[in-house]
Amino acid sequence: MDYHIDAKNQRLGRMASRIATLLQGKESPSYARNQVSAVKVIVKNVKELDLTPKKLEQKIYYRHTGYMGHLKELTLEQMWAKDPKRVVREAVRKMLPRNFLTSRRLKNLIFVD
Repeated sequence: MDYHIDAKNQRLGRMASRIATLLQGKESPSYARNQVSAVKVIVKNVKELDLTPKKLEQKIYYRHTGYMGHLKELTLEQMWAKDPKRVVREAVRKMLPRNFLTSRRLKNLIFVD
């Protein structure tokens, strides 16, 4: 089953939690927590997502290169300028359960411009 979500004028967190619920398959009657559902979520108009100016400055994404002292950080504004799809994908990924199915579930998240 395919779900189409229009991201225009929606908040990032509320939309990401809705997508995470759909990707887990909790909306379908054949829900099983140890299975990847056949649900595909198609998101369009990602660039028109509603973000508050305060969050653009204050939210920070961290990543580590693996070397001592190499903790890299990007603000939401910098990450949004590079790739808005990555911001949404990260928000959804962090709302999914942390297990071996996370990467397979994220493959069912499709972005359309």
